[in-house]
Amino acid sequence: MNDPLGNGESAIVCPGSPPAIPDMELLRQIGKGGFGEVWLARNQTTGGLRAVKIVPLRGTGAVDPAGREIVSLSCLEQTARVRDPNLVTIHHVGRTADFLFYIMDTADDVSGGPVSPGAEYAPATLAVRLRCGPVAGDDCVRWSNQLLSALACLHGEGLVHRDVKPSNCLFIDGQLKLADFGLLAQVDRSVSRVGTLEYMPPDGIMDTCADVYAAGLVIYQMITGLPAHRFPAIQTRARAMLADPRLMALNRLVLKACQSDRNGRFADAIAMLETFQQEVVDRNGTDRVEGMKAAPGRIRRLFSGAIVAICLAVALLGGWLVWRGLNSVPNVDVNFITDQFDAEIWLDGRRLCQPDGQPWLTPCTVTGVSAETHLVVLKRQGLEDLDLGRIDFAKTREVVAHWGIDNGDPDARP
Repeated sequence: MNDPLGNGESAIVCPGSPPAIPDMELLRQIGKGGFGEVWLARNQTTGGLRAVKIVPLRGTGAVDPAGREIVSLSCLEQTARVRDPNLVTIHHVGRTADFLFYIMDTADDVSGGPVSPGAEYAPATLAVRLRCGPVAGDDCVRWSNQLLSALACLHGEGLVHRDVKPSNCLFIDGQLKLADFGLLAQVDRSVSRVGTLEYMPPDGIMDTCADVYAAGLVIYQMITGLPAHRFPAIQTRARAMLADPRLMALNRLVLKACQSDRNGRFADAIAMLETFQQEVVDRNGTDRVEGMKAAPGRIRRLFSGAIVAICLAVALLGGWLVWRGLNSVPNVDVNFITDQFDAEIWLDGRRLCQPDGQPWLTPCTVTGVSAETHLVVLKRQGLEDLDLGRIDFAKTREVVAHWGIDNGDPDARP
C-alpha cells in the first residue's frame, strides 16, 4: 500500500532481502523518510509484532543520519524518569554492521481491526485520519491534549522535537502518541531550518516556540480539515465552530500558537497545555482531561524557570515597545465569523474588499489588516447593521458576532 504514513512517503517493499536485525523478522516496509525506513517486524521468539526503524550507519557525503539519530535517542533516553504516555515507547536500540535500529510499538491498523502481518495492514496516523476531513469536537479536545501533553513532557526536560506534524502522530490503542525522535535535541535557539518546512515558523528558529507553532498548525488541521498552508482560513467550518465553544476556544489557542512573531506565541508546550486546560476544558464545562500532573522534579524546574521567563518577558516587552515606536504597523490576518453568513465587513467606514474587488463576506479570513484599532461594522441585507465598536487587531485575531433574534450583543474574541 502506498503512503500509509500520509506524508508522501512510499511504503512499497524494496526489492531484495530485508536487512538482518537481531531477533526480529522484518516482514515489509511500512514507511520511509529521508534517511530511514520503518518496517513491520515479528519477534522471532514471542511472535509479537513491532515496528522497527532502521537507519544506515553510512550516509552519503557529509551526511551522518545514524549519528544524528543516536544523539537524539540518547537525549530521549535520559528522560526515561519522566515518560509521558503520549510519547511512543522505544523498547530497544541497537546496531548491526550496517544499520542503527530501534524497536517500537506498532500503530493501530487504519481499518480499526487488530494489527496483522498481512499486506492489508497500514499504520493509523493523524495524517491518514485528516484525509477524511475535520475532526469532531470530542476528538479534537482529546487529541490536542495528548499532543500537548507529549510536547510538554519534552519541553519540561529541556528537549525539543523539531518535527511535529500529523504523520508523526500515531494512534496506538486508540491514543494519539507523538513519534519520530530523529530530530530531537536539547533546546538550542541557534539551530534553524531543520524539520518539515510546512510546519516551521517564519523565523526558522527550531526551539520550543517552533514546536508550539507546529502543534498549533496540527490542531488547526484537526479543527478545519484544511492543509497547514491554509492557516488561518476557516472556510466552511465556521458554523460548526459557532455551535461548539470548545472549537472556538481551540481556534483562539491556535491563533496565539501560530503568531508570526515568536514573542506573541506561547513560550513552550507547558504554557500552551495550561492555557488549553483553562480555556478549552475548564471554561467550557468539560471533564478535565488527564495528563496535567507534573512530576515533582519538573515542578521545581518549572518554578525556577518561571522566574527567568518573567525577567525575559519584561525585557522582551520593553524591546517590543521600542520596536513598535520605530517601525510601521504590521499587517495581520483576522477571522470574521457571524451566525448569519454573507455579511459585509466595514472598517473605519470603508467596506473591505478582496484584491479582485469583491467584498469580503463572512465567514472569512481577511488578510492584511493593519494591527491597530479600527471601528468595525458588519452589514447584511435585511438585518440592522452590527456596530462592534473599536477593536484592536494587535490583540484580537478573531471576531465573532451574533444578530440573534433581537440583534443580540456581538462579541470580539481575542
